[in-house]
Order: sequence, then C-alpha cells, then structure tokens
Amino acid sequence: MSTSAAINGKEIFELLREDLSAIEREFGRDTVSGVEAITEIGEYLRRGGGKRIRPMLLLLSAKLFDYRGRGAIKLGAVVEIIHTATLVHDDIIDEAQTRRGRPAANTQWGNSKCVLAGDWLYMQAFKVALQERNFRILDTLIDLTQQMVEGELLQMEKLGKLISLDEHFELIYRKTACLFSVCMRIGAILGGATPEQEENLAQYGRDLGMAFQIVDDVLDLTASEDVLGKPVASDLREGKVTMAVIHALERCTARERQTIDAVVRERALDGVTPGEILEILNRYGSIDAAHAQAMQYASLARNAICNFPNSEAKRALMWAPEYVVAREK
Repeated sequence: MSTSAAINGKEIFELLREDLSAIEREFGRDTVSGVEAITEIGEYLRRGGGKRIRPMLLLLSAKLFDYRGRGAIKLGAVVEIIHTATLVHDDIIDEAQTRRGRPAANTQWGNSKCVLAGDWLYMQAFKVALQERNFRILDTLIDLTQQMVEGELLQMEKLGKLISLDEHFELIYRKTACLFSVCMRIGAILGGATPEQEENLAQYGRDLGMAFQIVDDVLDLTASEDVLGKPVASDLREGKVTMAVIHALERCTARERQTIDAVVRERALDGVTPGEILEILNRYGSIDAAHAQAMQYASLARNAICNFPNSEAKRALMWAPEYVVAREK
C-alpha cells in the first residue's frame, strides 16, 4: 500500500465521528423497554463500550458509494445490538465473570434475566431493521443470526476436545467473520452496489473478521489481565482450543500434548500456569504462525477492495486490516 493511501485511526474517527455518535444515540434509544430490567441491562452493556468496529465497517462500506441516507445509522445500531446480544449469551454459556474489565451482566442480573434480555435485543434489532423495508437486508440478518447460533452450538459440542484447524476456522467464521462480512454487505446494499462489488465487500469483511479473531485468540494467551479485562488464557479455561494451540499440538511432544489436553478436557489450569502453556507454544513458533495467518487474511481483505475507486472510505478500509493485526487489545 502506498504512503498516499495510508490513513490512521484518528483520521477514521474524524471521518465517522458524527455518524458514530448518531449510532450511539440510536443504540441508547433502541434498547429502552417498558420492562426496567431490560433497559438497565441494555444501558449497562452499551456503556461497556467496545471498538464499534462492526458499525464502522457498515458505514465505510456505504460511504464507498457516497450513500447519505439515515439507513446506515439505524442499521449500524442494529449490527451492534446483535453483537451485544451474542456477548450476553456467550457470557452466560461460558459462565464468564468479567467482560471488558467490568463484571459480566450475568453476574449482576443473573442468567435467567440475561438470557431473556439477550433474546429481547435480538428481536429489537430485527424490529429496527424492518423499518428499512428492505427484504434483502432482512434476509441477510436472518441468515447471519442462524449462522451465529449454529456456530455457538457447534462450539459447545467441541468444548473440551482437540479439534482440527479446519473445524476451528469454521467456528471463528461463524463467531466473528460472518458478522464482519454482513456489515460490509449491508453497506453495499444500501449504497446500490453491483453484485460483484457486493461480493467483494462481503469477502473483505470475512477476511478481516478471520484476521480479527485469530489476533483476539492470540491476545487471550499473550496479553495481561489488565489489558484483556478478563483472566489470561480464558479460552483454554473454557475448553476451547485456538489456532496457536492447534499449531503446537501438531508439533509438540507426547508429554506436552498430554499437558494441553488435560487443560482443555478439564477446563482448568490445574498444576500448570498460562506462562508454561505459552512456553510450549513459543517453542514451536505457534504464536508467530497464528500472526502470520492473520496477516495473510489481512492481505486478502485488502486485495478484495483494491479495484474500488480511491476515496477516504477506501483509504480507511485499506488501513483497517493493518490495525486489526497490529492491535494489542
């Protein structure tokens, strides 16, 4: 990528500042219910922050076509509400205690209320999306939700097991990359993209999402608890194996494999520290291999949009894969 095409995070924020503020207000309005518990949980989750990368992608995709309607604001809030609903359900399933450095919602309101609040958020997201009266967008969101729920069920079936790399990639597509792809596709639909342009943008989102989740999984093993906002090696504690672990398992000694297998199977770091697991992964270059795979996906994402005309939105989208791979939290 040439220097002239480069853009940094501050410039992207300036480019999207007003739209992101509008999405934040829309999110706040859309999560108000006549039932106090739902409103409280919704507001607690909204205040928990997050990178808002999914609505940013939708906005940038629409801006590629100079789209100026309010639909991008409403649907930007919709994808963030759907994402938030998945986090609520994930925390309940994983019995998580913390999320982004704060107590997880289920520790504050209990599992029963949070399950129902998550369900309400899904339904509310579709209610808002329906206001656009665009059946292609509704079809896309329904397919997305089915894929994500199926992915969560598949992951539950594989907890505590040493899965293959192909199985892992299928899971992270459903867990993360599918939503990234849909955000780009919705922006393209709003902007009146050709079928080829829409598919290129959906591919960009998929590849960026794959890179994002691989890096996220590496950070779970290498970052500090203060940075993560949750315990180090949470995935292993929950019985999940990720790319670096799978890479090491294909190369390590029988004794090392037994150590990792015991952690995954028992979903506990009994008698072994996260540092000792990290030593095994570093011994076989597994962290580097995962980063290399993330960089490959990042490159594929940039290639998917290289033929779009130059614009601020394209410059931002060309920078996003670099940010995703280099981030430290």
